[in-house]
Amino acid sequence: MTEKHSERRRTRRTFLATTGVLGAGFLAGCTGDDDSGNGDGDNGTENGGSDTENGGGDNGTENGDDGGTTGDGPTELTFILNPAESDVEITEQYRPIFEYLESELPVTIEPLRASSYAATFQNLRSGRGELADTSPSAAIAGQDILDVVGIRVAFGSDKYFSLITTTPDSGVEQLTDIQGEEMAMGSTLSVSGTLAPLTMLKDAGLDIGRAPDGDPPDFTPRYSDHSTARDQLINDPSIVAASTGAFSTAPHVPQEQFDEMSQDFVEISSEYEGAGSATDEAQLDLLAVSDPLPRAPIMARSDWEDPVRSDVEETLLNAPSEAFQHGDDYEGDELWFSDVVPGSAEDYEPIQQILDELAIEFKDLS
Repeated sequence: MTEKHSERRRTRRTFLATTGVLGAGFLAGCTGDDDSGNGDGDNGTENGGSDTENGGGDNGTENGDDGGTTGDGPTELTFILNPAESDVEITEQYRPIFEYLESELPVTIEPLRASSYAATFQNLRSGRGELADTSPSAAIAGQDILDVVGIRVAFGSDKYFSLITTTPDSGVEQLTDIQGEEMAMGSTLSVSGTLAPLTMLKDAGLDIGRAPDGDPPDFTPRYSDHSTARDQLINDPSIVAASTGAFSTAPHVPQEQFDEMSQDFVEISSEYEGAGSATDEAQLDLLAVSDPLPRAPIMARSDWEDPVRSDVEETLLNAPSEAFQHGDDYEGDELWFSDVVPGSAEDYEPIQQILDELAIEFKDLS
Protein backbone atom coordinates (compact mmCIF):
# COMPACT_ATOMS: atom_id res chain seq x y z
CA MET A 1 0.00 0.00 0.00
CA THR A 2 1.45 3.39 -0.96
CA GLU A 3 1.88 6.13 1.62
CA LYS A 4 -0.65 8.28 -0.23
CA HIS A 5 -3.23 5.49 -0.29
CA SER A 6 -2.59 4.72 3.36
CA GLU A 7 -3.15 8.35 4.29
CA ARG A 8 -6.40 8.43 2.34
CA ARG A 9 -7.58 5.36 4.23
CA ARG A 10 -6.74 6.99 7.56
CA THR A 11 -8.65 10.16 6.75
CA ARG A 12 -11.81 8.53 5.45
CA ARG A 13 -14.80 8.37 7.72
CA THR A 14 -15.95 5.07 9.12
CA PHE A 15 -19.55 4.08 9.88
CA LEU A 16 -18.87 3.59 13.57
CA ALA A 17 -21.09 1.48 15.75
CA THR A 18 -20.90 3.91 18.63
CA THR A 19 -22.26 7.27 17.49
CA GLY A 20 -24.77 8.89 15.17
CA VAL A 21 -27.74 7.67 13.18
CA LEU A 22 -25.73 5.06 11.34
CA GLY A 23 -24.10 3.75 14.47
CA ALA A 24 -27.42 3.22 16.20
CA GLY A 25 -28.91 1.59 13.15
CA PHE A 26 -25.94 -0.64 12.45
CA LEU A 27 -26.09 -2.47 15.76
CA ALA A 28 -29.83 -2.51 16.36
CA GLY A 29 -32.30 -5.30 15.77
CA CYS A 30 -35.19 -6.05 13.37
CA THR A 31 -38.74 -4.83 12.25
CA GLY A 32 -40.30 -2.70 9.53
CA ASP A 33 -39.08 -2.64 5.92
CA ASP A 34 -37.22 -1.08 2.88
CA ASP A 35 -35.19 -1.67 -0.63
CA SER A 36 -34.26 -5.16 -1.28
CA GLY A 37 -37.78 -5.45 -2.49
CA ASN A 38 -37.07 -3.70 -5.74
CA GLY A 39 -33.50 -3.77 -6.81
CA ASP A 40 -31.68 -2.06 -4.05
CA GLY A 41 -32.03 -4.35 -1.16
CA ASP A 42 -32.48 -1.50 1.20
CA ASN A 43 -34.37 -2.10 4.28
CA GLY A 44 -36.87 -1.01 6.78
CA THR A 45 -38.15 2.29 7.98
CA GLU A 46 -35.58 4.13 10.04
CA ASN A 47 -36.80 6.44 12.78
CA GLY A 48 -33.81 8.21 14.21
CA GLY A 49 -31.65 5.29 13.22
CA SER A 50 -32.83 2.78 15.79
CA ASP A 51 -34.54 -0.49 15.02
CA THR A 52 -36.52 -2.86 17.16
CA GLU A 53 -37.28 -6.53 16.85
CA ASN A 54 -40.51 -7.75 15.31
CA GLY A 55 -41.27 -11.29 14.35
CA GLY A 56 -37.88 -12.82 14.95
CA GLY A 57 -34.51 -11.09 15.07
CA ASP A 58 -32.73 -11.46 18.36
CA ASN A 59 -35.67 -13.40 19.72
CA GLY A 60 -35.84 -15.61 16.66
CA THR A 61 -34.73 -19.19 16.38
CA GLU A 62 -30.96 -19.44 16.23
CA ASN A 63 -29.89 -22.15 13.87
CA GLY A 64 -26.21 -22.12 14.78
CA ASP A 65 -23.45 -21.95 12.22
CA ASP A 66 -24.63 -24.59 9.78
CA GLY A 67 -28.41 -24.44 9.63
CA GLY A 68 -30.55 -26.77 11.68
CA THR A 69 -31.91 -30.25 11.26
CA THR A 70 -34.81 -32.09 12.77
CA GLY A 71 -33.59 -35.64 13.21
CA ASP A 72 -33.65 -37.30 9.81
CA GLY A 73 -35.86 -34.54 8.43
CA PRO A 74 -35.00 -31.63 6.15
CA THR A 75 -32.37 -29.02 6.93
CA GLU A 76 -33.91 -25.86 8.36
CA LEU A 77 -32.58 -22.66 6.81
CA THR A 78 -33.33 -19.07 7.77
CA PHE A 79 -33.62 -16.60 4.89
CA ILE A 80 -33.38 -12.98 6.06
CA LEU A 81 -35.47 -10.47 4.10
CA ASN A 82 -34.98 -6.71 3.87
CA PRO A 83 -38.25 -5.13 2.72
CA ALA A 84 -37.68 -2.27 0.30
CA GLU A 85 -41.02 -0.61 0.86
CA SER A 86 -43.07 -0.40 4.02
CA ASP A 87 -46.29 -1.38 2.26
CA VAL A 88 -44.97 -4.67 0.80
CA GLU A 89 -45.60 -8.04 2.47
CA ILE A 90 -42.17 -9.34 1.58
CA THR A 91 -42.56 -12.74 3.23
CA GLU A 92 -45.46 -13.54 0.92
CA GLN A 93 -43.68 -11.87 -1.98
CA TYR A 94 -40.80 -14.37 -1.64
CA ARG A 95 -43.04 -17.39 -1.08
CA PRO A 96 -42.57 -18.88 -4.59
CA ILE A 97 -38.79 -19.04 -4.17
CA PHE A 98 -39.06 -20.69 -0.77
CA GLU A 99 -41.56 -23.24 -2.07
CA TYR A 100 -39.36 -23.98 -5.07
CA LEU A 101 -36.26 -24.61 -2.95
CA GLU A 102 -38.28 -26.82 -0.60
CA SER A 103 -39.66 -28.79 -3.54
CA GLU A 104 -36.22 -29.38 -5.05
CA LEU A 105 -34.12 -29.98 -1.94
CA PRO A 106 -34.44 -31.55 1.54
CA VAL A 107 -34.74 -28.14 3.20
CA THR A 108 -37.34 -26.01 4.91
CA ILE A 109 -37.07 -22.23 4.64
CA GLU A 110 -37.90 -19.98 7.59
CA PRO A 111 -38.14 -16.32 6.53
CA LEU A 112 -36.97 -13.63 8.94
CA ARG A 113 -38.18 -10.15 8.07
CA ALA A 114 -35.58 -7.51 8.93
CA SER A 115 -35.96 -3.77 9.18
CA SER A 116 -32.47 -2.62 8.34
CA TYR A 117 -28.99 -3.44 7.24
CA ALA A 118 -28.14 -3.55 10.91
CA ALA A 119 -30.61 -6.34 11.49
CA THR A 120 -29.39 -8.30 8.48
CA PHE A 121 -25.73 -8.06 9.41
CA GLN A 122 -26.33 -8.85 13.06
CA ASN A 123 -28.48 -11.89 12.32
CA LEU A 124 -26.06 -13.26 9.74
CA ARG A 125 -23.05 -12.50 11.87
CA SER A 126 -24.51 -14.27 14.89
CA GLY A 127 -25.61 -17.33 12.92
CA ARG A 128 -29.34 -16.63 12.93
CA GLY A 129 -29.57 -16.88 9.16
CA GLU A 130 -27.84 -18.60 6.30
CA LEU A 131 -29.09 -16.57 3.32
CA ALA A 132 -30.20 -12.98 2.92
CA ASP A 133 -31.77 -10.55 0.52
CA THR A 134 -29.53 -7.50 0.97
CA SER A 135 -28.71 -4.09 -0.40
CA PRO A 136 -25.92 -3.70 -2.96
CA SER A 137 -23.90 -1.94 -0.26
CA ALA A 138 -23.80 -5.19 1.72
CA ALA A 139 -21.63 -6.74 -0.99
CA ILE A 140 -18.99 -4.17 -0.06
CA ALA A 141 -19.65 -3.78 3.65
CA GLY A 142 -19.89 -7.48 4.39
CA GLN A 143 -17.03 -8.90 2.36
CA ASP A 144 -15.42 -10.42 5.45
CA ILE A 145 -18.55 -12.22 6.65
CA LEU A 146 -20.75 -12.62 3.56
CA ASP A 147 -20.44 -14.16 0.10
CA VAL A 148 -22.36 -13.01 -2.98
CA VAL A 149 -24.45 -15.95 -4.18
CA GLY A 150 -25.88 -14.12 -7.16
CA ILE A 151 -27.19 -10.86 -8.57
CA ARG A 152 -30.91 -10.44 -8.93
CA VAL A 153 -32.14 -9.66 -12.42
CA ALA A 154 -35.37 -7.77 -13.12
CA PHE A 155 -36.81 -8.87 -16.44
CA GLY A 156 -33.50 -8.99 -18.25
CA SER A 157 -31.69 -6.17 -16.45
CA ASP A 158 -29.14 -6.57 -13.65
CA LYS A 159 -28.88 -2.79 -13.28
CA TYR A 160 -31.22 -0.27 -11.69
CA PHE A 161 -31.34 3.48 -11.07
CA SER A 162 -31.78 6.08 -8.37
CA LEU A 163 -34.03 9.07 -9.03
CA ILE A 164 -34.42 12.47 -7.46
CA THR A 165 -37.89 13.86 -8.11
CA THR A 166 -40.02 16.84 -7.15
CA THR A 167 -43.63 17.95 -7.54
CA PRO A 168 -44.73 20.24 -10.41
CA ASP A 169 -45.70 23.02 -7.98
CA SER A 170 -42.65 22.88 -5.67
CA GLY A 171 -40.74 25.65 -7.40
CA VAL A 172 -37.73 23.34 -7.64
CA GLU A 173 -36.34 23.16 -11.16
CA GLN A 174 -32.81 21.90 -10.50
CA LEU A 175 -30.90 20.21 -7.70
CA THR A 176 -29.42 23.43 -6.35
CA ASP A 177 -32.96 24.68 -5.65
CA ILE A 178 -33.13 22.09 -2.85
CA GLN A 179 -30.75 24.26 -0.79
CA GLY A 180 -32.40 25.32 2.45
CA GLU A 181 -35.32 22.93 1.97
CA GLU A 182 -36.47 19.56 3.30
CA MET A 183 -35.92 16.42 1.25
CA ALA A 184 -37.30 12.91 1.75
CA MET A 185 -34.72 10.15 1.36
CA GLY A 186 -34.46 6.39 1.80
CA SER A 187 -32.75 4.52 4.59
CA THR A 188 -29.40 6.04 5.55
CA LEU A 189 -27.56 3.07 4.04
CA SER A 190 -29.78 2.67 1.00
CA VAL A 191 -27.77 2.90 -2.20
CA SER A 192 -30.57 4.20 -4.42
CA GLY A 193 -32.47 5.99 -1.66
CA THR A 194 -29.60 7.91 -0.07
CA LEU A 195 -25.99 7.12 -0.99
CA ALA A 196 -26.15 7.57 -4.77
CA PRO A 197 -28.42 10.63 -4.43
CA LEU A 198 -25.94 12.24 -2.04
CA THR A 199 -23.24 11.99 -4.69
CA MET A 200 -25.60 13.58 -7.23
CA LEU A 201 -26.35 16.43 -4.83
CA LYS A 202 -22.67 16.85 -4.06
CA ASP A 203 -21.75 16.91 -7.75
CA ALA A 204 -24.43 19.56 -8.31
CA GLY A 205 -22.66 21.81 -5.81
CA LEU A 206 -24.66 21.29 -2.62
CA ASP A 207 -22.75 20.95 0.64
CA ILE A 208 -23.68 17.51 2.00
CA GLY A 209 -21.28 17.70 4.95
CA ARG A 210 -20.82 14.30 6.59
CA ALA A 211 -24.15 12.92 5.43
CA PRO A 212 -25.51 10.39 5.86
CA ASP A 213 -23.49 10.17 9.10
CA GLY A 214 -24.48 13.67 10.09
CA ASP A 215 -26.67 16.56 8.97
CA PRO A 216 -25.89 18.15 5.58
CA PRO A 217 -25.49 21.95 5.88
CA ASP A 218 -27.44 22.78 2.72
CA PHE A 219 -30.70 20.86 3.22
CA THR A 220 -32.66 18.84 5.77
CA PRO A 221 -33.02 15.12 4.99
CA ARG A 222 -35.87 12.96 6.22
CA TYR A 223 -34.71 9.34 6.14
CA SER A 224 -37.30 6.58 5.84
CA ASP A 225 -37.84 4.09 3.01
CA HIS A 226 -38.69 4.35 -0.67
CA SER A 227 -42.48 4.31 -0.50
CA THR A 228 -42.55 6.60 2.54
CA ALA A 229 -40.21 9.09 0.86
CA ARG A 230 -42.39 9.08 -2.25
CA ASP A 231 -45.59 9.54 -0.26
CA GLN A 232 -44.07 12.34 1.81
CA LEU A 233 -43.13 14.20 -1.35
CA ILE A 234 -46.62 13.80 -2.77
CA ASN A 235 -48.55 14.62 0.41
CA ASP A 236 -46.35 16.92 2.52
CA PRO A 237 -45.88 20.42 1.07
CA SER A 238 -42.84 21.01 3.30
CA ILE A 239 -40.97 18.32 1.33
CA VAL A 240 -39.70 19.67 -1.98
CA ALA A 241 -37.85 16.61 -3.33
CA ALA A 242 -37.38 12.89 -2.78
CA SER A 243 -34.64 10.40 -3.57
CA THR A 244 -35.72 6.81 -4.18
CA GLY A 245 -35.11 3.79 -6.31
CA ALA A 246 -36.71 4.18 -9.73
CA PHE A 247 -39.12 1.36 -8.93
CA SER A 248 -40.84 3.65 -6.43
CA THR A 249 -41.20 6.92 -8.33
CA ALA A 250 -40.74 6.20 -12.07
CA PRO A 251 -44.45 5.38 -12.54
CA HIS A 252 -45.23 8.95 -11.46
CA VAL A 253 -42.76 10.58 -13.89
CA PRO A 254 -43.83 11.17 -17.52
CA GLN A 255 -41.85 8.88 -19.79
CA GLU A 256 -40.68 11.70 -22.03
CA GLN A 257 -38.73 13.20 -19.12
CA PHE A 258 -36.54 10.10 -19.07
CA ASP A 259 -36.13 10.38 -22.85
CA GLU A 260 -34.73 13.86 -22.34
CA MET A 261 -32.52 13.16 -19.32
CA SER A 262 -31.06 9.64 -19.44
CA GLN A 263 -30.53 7.40 -22.44
CA ASP A 264 -29.07 4.78 -20.09
CA PHE A 265 -32.38 4.65 -18.24
CA VAL A 266 -34.30 4.32 -21.50
CA GLU A 267 -32.11 1.48 -22.75
CA ILE A 268 -31.38 -0.40 -19.51
CA SER A 269 -34.04 0.19 -16.88
CA SER A 270 -36.84 -2.32 -16.46
CA GLU A 271 -38.84 0.59 -15.00
CA TYR A 272 -38.83 2.59 -18.24
CA GLU A 273 -41.78 0.76 -19.77
CA GLY A 274 -44.01 1.63 -16.82
CA ALA A 275 -42.81 5.22 -16.49
CA GLY A 276 -45.73 7.62 -16.37
CA SER A 277 -48.30 4.92 -15.66
CA ALA A 278 -49.32 6.51 -12.34
CA THR A 279 -49.31 10.18 -13.29
CA ASP A 280 -53.10 10.21 -13.06
CA GLU A 281 -52.70 9.53 -9.32
CA ALA A 282 -49.88 12.02 -8.79
CA GLN A 283 -47.30 13.45 -11.17
CA LEU A 284 -43.68 13.94 -10.21
CA ASP A 285 -41.00 15.73 -12.19
CA LEU A 286 -37.51 14.41 -12.74
CA LEU A 287 -34.54 16.29 -11.30
CA ALA A 288 -31.76 13.69 -11.64
CA VAL A 289 -31.08 10.11 -12.69
CA SER A 290 -28.10 8.14 -11.39
CA ASP A 291 -25.65 6.12 -13.42
CA PRO A 292 -26.61 2.43 -13.71
CA LEU A 293 -26.21 0.60 -10.40
CA PRO A 294 -25.76 -3.16 -9.90
CA ARG A 295 -28.93 -4.70 -8.57
CA ALA A 296 -29.08 -6.15 -5.10
CA PRO A 297 -27.51 -9.54 -4.42
CA ILE A 298 -28.59 -12.65 -2.63
CA MET A 299 -25.87 -13.33 -0.06
CA ALA A 300 -24.84 -16.23 2.15
CA ARG A 301 -22.97 -16.29 5.42
CA SER A 302 -19.31 -17.03 4.67
CA ASP A 303 -18.96 -19.52 7.51
CA TRP A 304 -22.08 -21.49 6.58
CA GLU A 305 -20.54 -24.92 6.05
CA ASP A 306 -23.51 -27.25 5.78
CA PRO A 307 -23.15 -29.69 2.84
CA VAL A 308 -26.54 -28.53 1.56
CA ARG A 309 -25.17 -25.04 0.88
CA SER A 310 -23.80 -25.78 -2.59
CA ASP A 311 -27.06 -27.45 -3.59
CA VAL A 312 -29.11 -24.49 -2.37
CA GLU A 313 -26.95 -21.98 -4.23
CA GLU A 314 -26.88 -24.03 -7.44
CA THR A 315 -30.65 -24.56 -7.33
CA LEU A 316 -31.26 -20.85 -6.80
CA LEU A 317 -28.96 -19.86 -9.68
CA ASN A 318 -30.58 -22.39 -12.02
CA ALA A 319 -34.18 -21.76 -11.01
CA PRO A 320 -36.69 -21.45 -13.88
CA SER A 321 -38.76 -18.32 -14.31
CA GLU A 322 -41.75 -20.06 -12.72
CA ALA A 323 -39.86 -20.18 -9.42
CA PHE A 324 -40.21 -16.40 -9.15
CA GLN A 325 -43.93 -16.24 -9.96
CA HIS A 326 -47.09 -16.57 -7.88
CA GLY A 327 -50.22 -18.39 -8.90
CA ASP A 328 -53.14 -16.65 -10.60
CA ASP A 329 -55.03 -16.40 -7.30
CA TYR A 330 -52.30 -14.31 -5.62
CA GLU A 331 -53.38 -10.71 -5.04
CA GLY A 332 -50.30 -9.24 -3.37
CA ASP A 333 -47.14 -7.62 -4.71
CA GLU A 334 -45.29 -9.73 -7.23
CA LEU A 335 -41.61 -10.46 -6.78
CA TRP A 336 -39.66 -7.69 -8.48
CA PHE A 337 -36.94 -9.91 -9.95
CA SER A 338 -37.19 -12.78 -12.38
CA ASP A 339 -33.79 -14.46 -12.14
CA VAL A 340 -30.61 -14.76 -10.08
CA VAL A 341 -27.32 -14.88 -11.99
CA PRO A 342 -23.81 -15.66 -10.69
CA GLY A 343 -21.96 -12.70 -9.22
CA SER A 344 -19.20 -11.64 -6.86
CA ALA A 345 -18.15 -8.65 -4.79
CA GLU A 346 -16.24 -7.34 -7.82
CA ASP A 347 -19.55 -6.70 -9.57
CA TYR A 348 -20.29 -4.07 -6.95
CA GLU A 349 -17.30 -1.83 -7.68
CA PRO A 350 -19.68 1.04 -8.63
CA ILE A 351 -20.95 0.95 -5.05
CA GLN A 352 -17.40 1.16 -3.74
CA GLN A 353 -16.90 4.22 -5.94
CA ILE A 354 -19.94 5.87 -4.36
CA LEU A 355 -18.60 5.15 -0.88
CA ASP A 356 -15.22 6.55 -1.91
CA GLU A 357 -16.81 9.74 -3.23
CA LEU A 358 -18.67 10.17 0.05
CA ALA A 359 -15.42 9.37 1.93
CA ILE A 360 -17.09 6.76 4.09
CA GLU A 361 -16.38 3.14 4.82
CA PHE A 362 -18.04 0.48 6.89
CA LYS A 363 -16.69 -0.64 10.22
CA ASP A 364 -15.22 -4.13 10.05
CA LEU A 365 -18.06 -6.42 11.11
CA SER A 366 -16.18 -9.71 11.17
